Amino acid sequence: MKSLNRRTVLRGTGVALALPLLDAMSSRARAQSTDAACKPVRFAALFFPNGVRQDCWTPKEVGFNWTPTTQLAPIASAKKDVSVVSGLWHQAADTGGGHYVKDAGWLTGTTITKTTGVDLNSNGISMDQIAARTLGKHTPLPSLELGNERVRSGVDAVTGYTRVYGAHISWRKPTQPLAKEINPRLVFDRMTRLASGKQTGKSNRPILDLVMEDASRLRQRLGHSDRQRLEQYLDSVESLERRLEITEDDSGKRWSSRVDFSTRPVPADNPAKHAERTRQMLDMIALAFEADITRIATFMFGNSVSEVNFSFLDGVNGSHHELSHHGNKQEKLQQYEKINTWHVAQFAYLIEKLRSIPEGDSNLLANSAILFGSGFRDGNAHDPHDLPLLLAGQGGGALNSGQHLACTKDNPMSDLLLSLLHVLDVRETSFADSTGLIDSLFA
Repeated sequence: MKSLNRRTVLRGTGVALALPLLDAMSSRARAQSTDAACKPVRFAALFFPNGVRQDCWTPKEVGFNWTPTTQLAPIASAKKDVSVVSGLWHQAADTGGGHYVKDAGWLTGTTITKTTGVDLNSNGISMDQIAARTLGKHTPLPSLELGNERVRSGVDAVTGYTRVYGAHISWRKPTQPLAKEINPRLVFDRMTRLASGKQTGKSNRPILDLVMEDASRLRQRLGHSDRQRLEQYLDSVESLERRLEITEDDSGKRWSSRVDFSTRPVPADNPAKHAERTRQMLDMIALAFEADITRIATFMFGNSVSEVNFSFLDGVNGSHHELSHHGNKQEKLQQYEKINTWHVAQFAYLIEKLRSIPEGDSNLLANSAILFGSGFRDGNAHDPHDLPLLLAGQGGGALNSGQHLACTKDNPMSDLLLSLLHVLDVRETSFADSTGLIDSLFA
């Protein structure tokens, strides 16, 4: 019997339907599994808020001979490792005003429930967490959520949405966003403890059991809103317990770090400068992937409606959100473009970092898929059409990188997210409003 690739699909006009796992795929699957033990495929999603200067983003050329635009100039030297994906959108985000619907649903492809309180609901599980359910069994951390800004409370008076939505792109459950760490030193310390084997679910279980018991008693004394908060907390405790467990593979072999953390520089504790914090967080993603502490990571350069002041850049005087509402004024557009270009430069930094880390006869970038983008295109219009998206890495040989892939206008971004799940060998047949795989992405 001829061996079939596990990404084999049935094709029709404009769609591709993934096949279920067949016997003909089993030998190849076993080979992929063996190879994955040596060269696991990683995925990271890097989110930046407030969109881009749209007239300086998309290359004019389609295919492999594209020329980087001014905002994409920082990735010129890495062009063969990066694909520009244009034409995609989230139809479910084309509702509600402002940022929150677009940003909180970036990795879910769903419409979040409008609320001013604690009853958050994304109405979907984010793509990274679907992947973490499968890949997380191989690592001590199923996923790693990082960011630069704290969660903001209160209600946005303009849109009527709670600002809490704006701090989350990763959803383990529709009602449970995953909190992100914003201090790179704490991320490093956490990974060091995991690598040393000193922090395990088993050793912490008595403490966690006491917390759960006490919280259960407390539940009876609380009102409805507080009970909801408590339930979210209890769910987080249970999730933490699972995340602290050092896993074993199918053969019973105990996980061990691929990195000696005692030889690595310790990042600054809670750096105040935005640029320094960003670089250190990207370093933490690279280190987590190199050590194989996790294979799934997300990073938020800023929250929705981010007011980070970018006056540290030459020629910029003001906050990101303010300048994104440019009103087509040239002075603001030029500053907005400089901020966008800076974000692309940070993406380029991570690309070069991953490419510099060897893995067997290859490198970490070749065995990764790194998604970079925003929840809408133009910050002035909050337009979810033709999202700005870049994809770096070869995904362990699955991705045909280095192209400008111009998708048919208004194809779902969910097609891209579904395709990335298949790159990670997570064989979902659909995701949100997906219509099929993007075949041109695959090698």
